[in-house]
Amino acid sequence: MSRRHPWQLDPEPDAPFPPAHTALREPDGLLAVGGDLSPIRLLNAYANGIFPWFSEGQPLLWWSPDPRMVFRTDGVRLSSKFRRQLRHSTWTLRADTAFAAVIRACAASPRPGQDGTWITDDMMLAYQALHALGHAHSVEVFDGERLVGGIYGVAIGRMFFGESMFSAASGGSKVALAGLARCLRGWGWPLIDAQVENDHLLRMGAEHLPREQFLGVVRRQVREDGAEGSWSRRFGVMPAAALADDLPATPAR
Repeated sequence: MSRRHPWQLDPEPDAPFPPAHTALREPDGLLAVGGDLSPIRLLNAYANGIFPWFSEGQPLLWWSPDPRMVFRTDGVRLSSKFRRQLRHSTWTLRADTAFAAVIRACAASPRPGQDGTWITDDMMLAYQALHALGHAHSVEVFDGERLVGGIYGVAIGRMFFGESMFSAASGGSKVALAGLARCLRGWGWPLIDAQVENDHLLRMGAEHLPREQFLGVVRRQVREDGAEGSWSRRFGVMPAAALADDLPATPAR
């Protein structure tokens, strides 16, 4: 029997993706190759539980792994020690005031076990285009006016698809994720897509969802009325200290 290969995408930006259940088992979730990073194709991908992930020099690869790593917006966990530190923090959080800086910082952040970054120049331009259309958003953590952490991703309806986060000071990315979760929970959004497993996400409360269950949630949530456009005014300025008692603590090991 010949080995199955990922689908070759049609060059038309609005061409449909293959069904997610046809993704490969090895490597887990590889679904399709080719296409482009136009806004219409990216939004179509996310609305169907698919995301792009490839390195410089590779063809454009599209993924839908099984299971999917997610955060429930009421389930992001911070350790008791970190909470004690947060209570005295003077950091503040904003949204959509430094999107380009966040994505550049994510691209420059070293990742254990990875040589280079998947956030290529083309990827940065593509997500900045989505940001201009009101579909890509960042949550930023500031120490005064210094950017010390952040997270960015894509929002469709009431579903947030996390892409990457970074820390320029210890705990910066944790605060960004916790702040995003607090905001989305208040808006009635149930999940943050975290894409693929890693130990750091698991320690913060991420969990696995079978792909079919995840896709069912996505189908419902992307049809809900969302929050297109800038989130800056709606998010406001959030004190990091407010997160200290806002989310469940990480259980002691």
